[in-house]
Amino acid sequence: MGRMDRPTPPSTAYLDHLVAETAGRRAALAGAAPAGQGAGPDDDGGAPADLVTAVERAAEGLEPELAEIVRRLHEHPEPAFEEHRSAATLVEVLARHGVAAELGAHGVPTAFRAELGDPAGPTIAICAEYDALPGIGHACGHNVIAAAGVGAFLALHQVLGSADGPLPAGRVVLLGTPAEEGHSGKEVLARNGALEGIDAAIMVHPYGLDVADQVWLGRRLLTWTFTGRPAHASAQPYMGRNALDAATLAYQGIGLLRQQMPPVDRVHATIAEGGTRPSIITERAVVHLYARSKYPDTLRDLSRRLDDIARGAALMTGTEVEIAWDDGAHPSLPVRTNEALTRRWVAAQHRRGRDPLPAGVLSETLAASTDFGNVSFRIPGIHPLVQVSGPDVALHTAEFAAAAATPAAVSAAVDSAAGLAVTALDYLSDAGLRAAVHEEFAAQGGPVDVERYFD
Repeated sequence: MGRMDRPTPPSTAYLDHLVAETAGRRAALAGAAPAGQGAGPDDDGGAPADLVTAVERAAEGLEPELAEIVRRLHEHPEPAFEEHRSAATLVEVLARHGVAAELGAHGVPTAFRAELGDPAGPTIAICAEYDALPGIGHACGHNVIAAAGVGAFLALHQVLGSADGPLPAGRVVLLGTPAEEGHSGKEVLARNGALEGIDAAIMVHPYGLDVADQVWLGRRLLTWTFTGRPAHASAQPYMGRNALDAATLAYQGIGLLRQQMPPVDRVHATIAEGGTRPSIITERAVVHLYARSKYPDTLRDLSRRLDDIARGAALMTGTEVEIAWDDGAHPSLPVRTNEALTRRWVAAQHRRGRDPLPAGVLSETLAASTDFGNVSFRIPGIHPLVQVSGPDVALHTAEFAAAAATPAAVSAAVDSAAGLAVTALDYLSDAGLRAAVHEEFAAQGGPVDVERYFD
């Protein structure tokens, strides 16, 4: 009697996260909040009030130039790694203010980098995105992200470069980060040393609501290439092995897997190649997939299940399968939000008349992905959302692309520039805040070897 392979037992990773999160909520209700969830949003100290006010006024004074950035990038959208005009526009705006930015930073032609302050002190980075979606333009509003990041850096440059009296020791780095859409530009930059010497990172993303902290899923790209044997589909079908059969079996396997996936896991797939003629048994079929999950370890579990599906479909059809993970791109981990930094962002946005929703208000099913997740598992970071449209307008739609060029988008860029600048100023000015930021990051597990996580 042949030996039967023993099935792999279900992973407990998602259940473990649920247990830990439940314990955290219970502790918060009992008055013993876990790291990062203790004080109210405006009670964490921060920079001196006069510096905060000066930075806010500087950001407001930049409104005409931020409006120019919003408009010019929106009128000339460029997809991932092709943002030559957009990057040049942003470097040009910086140069007007006496800021020398390195274009082509860290080996990426459309990346740029500018610095302010003393590299011997604590360093915080402000990330700016500016790539667009092919065919639909700035339907994710990265033109607003670019304006906010550049505006924040220039506001700090104006104030810290001219203020009298003691200034916070440390450095601010502006990172122009291309290729977020469909790629992982920040991972490319990180592997090329962009985050070396940087202690924390912040950015903001436009949305249909002001949100302090929302779920961002990890994402991997996957391609299955099934290879069979061609044959005449009528005269000798028994001499063939049908790659399209393997692809359709695997596609159905994804549907069946969804019954057992954690509720915020996502798998999307398309059969990109499925044969040439009905009269020929299909020799080659290609399936492209996205796999997403809320936690790094559950994304790793989902990856293994998808591998099993592909191999099983190949076995059932007598075909071969090539499994290519993240071919031409890098994985994106979920965003690990730093609550201590988030509270400073919320306090700064309250000063702008905005009231960002805290974590847990929006359903976690409203979740996309971003390569900023890879940054947030290396160093503490935040990725809040700022409202530029009505709450019923979804990202990656023509309606959101239109919203990204409105007066509301410019107002969001100004408010975000002020918020990012003040958050950075708070981090550099307040040793207690910095300690809280890094203690929380350590409690969350500390830095992760992102580059080798899925090996």
